[in-house]
Amino acid sequence: MTKPDFKTIVLDQPIQRGDNQISEITLRRPLGGDLRGLTLIDVSMAKVDALSTLLPRITTPVIHGNDIKGMDAADLMDIGLEVADFFTKAKFAAKADSDATPTE
Repeated sequence: MTKPDFKTIVLDQPIQRGDNQISEITLRRPLGGDLRGLTLIDVSMAKVDALSTLLPRITTPVIHGNDIKGMDAADLMDIGLEVADFFTKAKFAAKADSDATPTE
């Protein structure tokens, strides 16, 4: 089982950039180079400073530091959780899903 390389997040509070509103962001699975200067622990814990460095490298449209600083906290948490999910190996995610499925 493979995990998706892209995830789309619909924002509850769109980001205003000039005359444009960004209402959804696509995340790309980070590669090793995207993580330069970061610790995996900080990224997986969704620390804001780590996300501020990583997100411009893996988002479409590109979300900049100023966008992140002004982002709704619930949207930022949602993005952080989705980023952290990229760091879960597919075999462990499948096991967690099967363990959570109730049986009769």
